[in-house]
Amino acid sequence: MLIPSIDLMGGRIVQLVQGEKLRLAFDDFEYWIERFSRFPLVQLIDLDAAMRQGENSVLLAQIAQRLPVQIGGGIHSIERAQQMLAAGARRVIIGSALFSAEGLVNTHFAEELAAAVGVDRVVAGIDTKRGRIAVKGWKAQVELTPDDAIPQLEPHVGAFLYTHVDGEGLMQGFPMEDAARLRKLTHRQLIAAGGIRSQREVDELDALGLDAVVGMAVYTERLAV
Repeated sequence: MLIPSIDLMGGRIVQLVQGEKLRLAFDDFEYWIERFSRFPLVQLIDLDAAMRQGENSVLLAQIAQRLPVQIGGGIHSIERAQQMLAAGARRVIIGSALFSAEGLVNTHFAEELAAAVGVDRVVAGIDTKRGRIAVKGWKAQVELTPDDAIPQLEPHVGAFLYTHVDGEGLMQGFPMEDAARLRKLTHRQLIAAGGIRSQREVDELDALGLDAVVGMAVYTERLAV
């Protein structure tokens, strides 16, 4: 399944390269909402909240009322997760809050969140740079790998979102060997993101049992949707 992504920053739809360099920005929300309306799931990320430089709550709620979305970015508490679900999100993506600075998986928080909102409404964001998990808007890393984290989080989440930050926005392809390895670690839904550039890649990931989040390739019209 292809999952289009809407990334918000400064009240606009944007596409960044490796989470840092602004490449594209759009103000025409109606166009993209209409374009993505046929998809069963859309990923909606508040980059400002993820980077701790503001938030786009009003826009998140407006889009969530019109598209079936999973929302992520800056969700660090059960209260915030509940707010996003009440605003219309189907699921919430939790990243940084699942990991401590000491390199531990915060299974206690994951368990509490699952109990509060339901396991099936929690997506664990596993974002990696050079093989290690990245946190705080990808500005920091912890001494954990996806292989360490996924088995510990398996009982408490309904899905995993694995983002290959090294390839994010570059459209140089997703590492299929990573996809195959990670697929063996979990029975949950596994979603790949970062560098996906073609329908062929989406199909290859599907054959491995992964869904695909696509951003840059869609917004640059390299991949038609």
